[in-house]
Order: sequence, then structure tokens, then C-alpha cells
Amino acid sequence: MTVPHPFTPQLEFAFTISITLTKPHWVTPPARGDMRAAIHAADGVVEGPLLNGRVIPMSGGDFPLTRPNGVIDFDARYLLEADDGAVIYLENRGYRWAKTPEIAELMRRNEPVSHDSYYMRVTPRFDAPDGPHAWMTKHVFVGVAEKIPGANRIHYFVVR
Repeated sequence: MTVPHPFTPQLEFAFTISITLTKPHWVTPPARGDMRAAIHAADGVVEGPLLNGRVIPMSGGDFPLTRPNGVIDFDARYLLEADDGAVIYLENRGYRWAKTPEIAELMRRNEPVSHDSYYMRVTPRFDAPDGPHAWMTKHVFVGVAEKIPGANRIHYFVVR
């Protein structure tokens, strides 16, 4: 029997952000062997037990770097608006990679794939105003993301 480590963190589901993305703009040809793009966050919805609201349309986006080995290194920044009107800055860093070349090709063509056929995880940081959302600036979060054609859905968990 495996005994859990005494410092194993507990995760609590906080909310899901569903983001509609614009068409990517690629920086080509790549000078370093990797590909850079810009993809704006067109709009989106925030839903969950700890936060509800929306993605402020066109308030930012993702500037992913695709490495020659197929790993995508995310650098996303955009604004959320909570239901109470508070504006919250989100900075997301993370990685996505397909488990097979065939899945990578389907994802490149923006076609649907099963969530268990790729790895897509993010580590966000939030800048929220004092008040009911200040807790977001004092905790570490982990996001498990889904790639949906033309969109992303990211499920955020607060580390307790």
C-alpha cells in the first residue's frame, strides 16, 4: 500500500474558461527553427463554483511558440470580467503536445480529437482587485485544457 506524501497538495475545482479564438497569424519563415503565432481571444465565458463572468472580447490572446519537436509553449494574456464587474488580468503559461504524429496533424488542421490523445496543461497567474476576488492573487492554480476546433476550454483548479 502506498502512503500519500504528507505534503501532497489538494486541488479544488474553481472554474472553467471557454474561449473562442481568432484565426492564427503565423510569423514565417521562422528564423530559429520554431514557429511563433498570434491568436486573439475573441470572447468567452467563465463558469464555476468560485468565479463566473466573461472573457473581455479582444482584450488579449495567446502568442504560442511551436518547437521543432511539436511541443507548443503557450504565453496567453487577456482580461476577464467577473459577474460583479471586477476586471481580472490572466496570464497563462503552459504546454500542449500530441501523443502521436497523426493526432498532431488533426490538431494542426483544427479538427476534433479526443481529450486523452494530447497533453495540454497551463499554470495561470491572476491580478485581481482588492475585494471578493483578491483570493485569486494569493493561490497557485493548475489548468487542464481541452482543444476544441476554433476554441479552448480550460478547467482551473486552485492548489490548497
